Amino acid sequence: MSTTREPAHYVEIGGRRVEVDSEGYLVDRSQWSEEFARELARGEGLELTPAHWEVIHYLRGYYAEHGVQAQVRVMIRHFTRKWGPERGSNYHLHEMFPRGGPQKQGNRMAGLLRTKGEH
Repeated sequence: MSTTREPAHYVEIGGRRVEVDSEGYLVDRSQWSEEFARELARGEGLELTPAHWEVIHYLRGYYAEHGVQAQVRVMIRHFTRKWGPERGSNYHLHEMFPRGGPQKQGNRMAGLLRTKGEH
């Protein structure tokens, strides 16, 4: 009996391959780096601004502290306090991360796992 594994996907970083799943999520979260996030963003047509980095570092910090990914409403509350109601809004966060919003594209950039129910 053989087990089939889906074909490997990689992000090239400085001549080394970092394995990701078919959606671009890291297979081994310990391999995350800012270079990984930059390269993944480049491949998704996204230029990371200082605001993107704030979201990415917030997502990583929230996960490190709580052991789960931040829900969108938690992100909105945090960034509304930090940036004001317009920039911290759900709409603005989804404009920043147009491929699935901060909970999908942001989590990918932050080296976190897929959210529950995402396929």
